[in-house]
Order: sequence, then structure tokens, then C-alpha cells
Amino acid sequence: MNERHIASAFDSDLEQIQTQIMKMGGLVEEAILDASKSLKNLDEELAEQVRAKDKVIDRLEEVVNEDCARLIALRSPTAGDLRIVLSVMKINSNLERIGDYAKNMAKRTSVLAHMTPVDGARGALRRMAREVQLMLKDALDAFVQRDAELAQDILERDRDIDQMYNALFREFLTFMMEDPRYITPCMHLHFIAKNTERMGDHVTSVAEQVIYLVTGSMPDDSRPKGDHYTRELSELD
Repeated sequence: MNERHIASAFDSDLEQIQTQIMKMGGLVEEAILDASKSLKNLDEELAEQVRAKDKVIDRLEEVVNEDCARLIALRSPTAGDLRIVLSVMKINSNLERIGDYAKNMAKRTSVLAHMTPVDGARGALRRMAREVQLMLKDALDAFVQRDAELAQDILERDRDIDQMYNALFREFLTFMMEDPRYITPCMHLHFIAKNTERMGDHVTSVAEQVIYLVTGSMPDDSRPKGDHYTRELSELD
């Protein structure tokens, strides 16, 4: 009876933590969409809202970490149960980092609003961010459903994000070489593109944790991130 009670308490605590993770994930998805919308429209008010709401995401990350630590200390999970808790903590960290990148995108909206516009760049960045947001939505669905196949598909889709980033990188270089007025705005736009590409990497990490949860092992993915030239010039982490 006591063992059943302990198991029931663990399941209840874990369910509450996973609910917090999904709430956090929803806020991060919203941050990506709002940050990219604020950039596309140069909406400084919306950008400020994204920056303010990031504090809520940060606080949720702290709560989840505290709850996970308390769960480990009080329930002493073993084997599969411990694997779930550790995966949740890693997913939690990835979500917080994605939120930070969305906040960084919003920070540059106010700067770009007062600079020479770069034709088509803001729209392209919004489309790239939208793809990342859809990947995150599917990664969270895969987590809830314990769907390793859906998670594996996300790893493949991250290649598209890398290609979009590389194309934008080369486009910004062309603008800067053709007209010095574009140098500063293109540098800011490049930082946004790189941050968005890094969002995709963190979404991929969430998907990898889902695969680990389901199969007990991490996927073998040794592919390079981006191409050699852009990796050398634009490593921000």
C-alpha cells in the first residue's frame, strides 16, 4: 500500500511539472511569433511586450527546476522515472534559452526601426521564425504523446532552418558589399537570423530528449550545423 501511495504521489507531482512545461512552451511559442511580428512591422510596443513577458518564462524555468529537484529529493525516482525527470529539466532549459533568443529579436526591433530598410529581409526572418515555432509546437506534442517518430522528423526539419539561415547570411553579405549604408542594419539582421537558427537547435534538443525518453538512447546525429564559412564567421554561443 505504501509503495502504491509513493508511486501515486510521484505521478501526481510529475504531471504537475509537465503541465508547467507545456505552459512554458506555449509562452515561448507566443514569444517567437510576437517577436517576429514586431520585427516584420517594426512594432516597438509589441517588441517591448515580448521583452517584459520573458520574465514570466524565466520564472517558470526556476519553478520547474525547483520542483524537479524537490521531486528527486523526496521521491528518489529510479530508472525510467529518473530519466523522465532529467529529460524534463533539459527541456526546461532549452525552452528558457529559446525565450531568450526571442527576447533578443525583440530588442533589435527598436534599433532597426530607425535604420535603412533592407528589402525583403524582415519578411524572410519572420518566415524562418514561423518554421521554428511550428517545429517547437510539434516537439511539445511529441513530448506529451511520447512520439519518437514525430521527434525524429523535427531533427530532419532543422536542416531547412540551417539552409534558410545560410541563404540569408549570403544575402546580407551581398547587401553590405554593394552599399555601405546596409552594413549596420545587416549586422543587426544577421544577429537575428543567427539567433533564430539557434532557436531551431534548441528545439532539436527538445526533440532529442523525447527520443531519449521513448527509446532510452540519444539519436546519432553527427551532421554539421550550417556550412563551414558561416560557422566560422557567425558563432555566437
